[in-house]
Amino acid sequence: MGSPLTDPQPFPEFRMTLAMIFPGQGSQSVGMGRELADSFPESRRVFEEVDEALGERLSATIWDGPEDALTLTSNAQPALMAVSIAALRALEARGFDLGARADFVAGHSLGEYSALAAAGAISLADTARLLRIRGDAMQAAVPPGEGAMAAILGLDDAALAEVCAEASQGGVCQIANDNGGGQIVVSGTMASVERGMALALERGAKRAIALSVSAPFHSMLMQPAAERMREALAEVSIAPPRVPLVSNVLASAISDPAEIRERLVEQVTGQVRWRESMTYLADGGVDLLMEVGSGKVLAGLAKRIDKRLAAVSVGTPADVDATLARLA
Repeated sequence: MGSPLTDPQPFPEFRMTLAMIFPGQGSQSVGMGRELADSFPESRRVFEEVDEALGERLSATIWDGPEDALTLTSNAQPALMAVSIAALRALEARGFDLGARADFVAGHSLGEYSALAAAGAISLADTARLLRIRGDAMQAAVPPGEGAMAAILGLDDAALAEVCAEASQGGVCQIANDNGGGQIVVSGTMASVERGMALALERGAKRAIALSVSAPFHSMLMQPAAERMREALAEVSIAPPRVPLVSNVLASAISDPAEIRERLVEQVTGQVRWRESMTYLADGGVDLLMEVGSGKVLAGLAKRIDKRLAAVSVGTPADVDATLARLA
């Protein structure tokens, strides 16, 4: 009988634990996704299908602008999703299988819809239509000039929650996004958010920056939009995703279609708990985040949230090849 000291022993295959993450509004740029469409027929078909679902050539706005048209909430949301799915289709054209290779998906705000489309829970056409409805409803929920959002840097969530409670004074000021890396976004009525910015600086925040946004997203002022999304989501088929979704509002994984539907409604008025979501993934053993779509915002945040997380971004044909080489 051989000795374990002398017999050759096979080494277990190392498998990097992967989560795919999908960007939200603010990552858009004119021309995004054009290289993918030019290089991969599978990616081009994504843009064609989104155009057909919306009954317009959104792809022309994505690739040629003008920028002010692309940044409109009703355009930016389906546009960013289209680029994310186009990037995924390019990966798949090179042999990548999300269901076999990824362990989780997650998306920042509208990116949660991209994540669900990527994981096969919602069809591409339905996702495009839902995001157009979502963008229109969020824009219409609050008259222009009545709402505001601000980024607060250098104050923790507990201290900022106290600031928001004190600043509301009959209005609304609440945490909208905990993005990590010391950046938390507050949202609400104009006067309350302005009070919150001043109070945050008094309490030790490094900076308080008013954001150029068209509505106070992820606040209770978005309740009309949440009700509109409840109606829209009720008409759409949702299947179990191929891998679990880390929910924005829970910062934990879900797979049940009924719960996904409810959390998407809740997300319109609720907080995007991105920092906690990334910590959840790191605690769950995730080694690598793959940001799929336009920009590198989420990859940059990940490095500041948890040193255990490495991150890559996939938004161009060169990114596709480099990322697949890393996973090989």
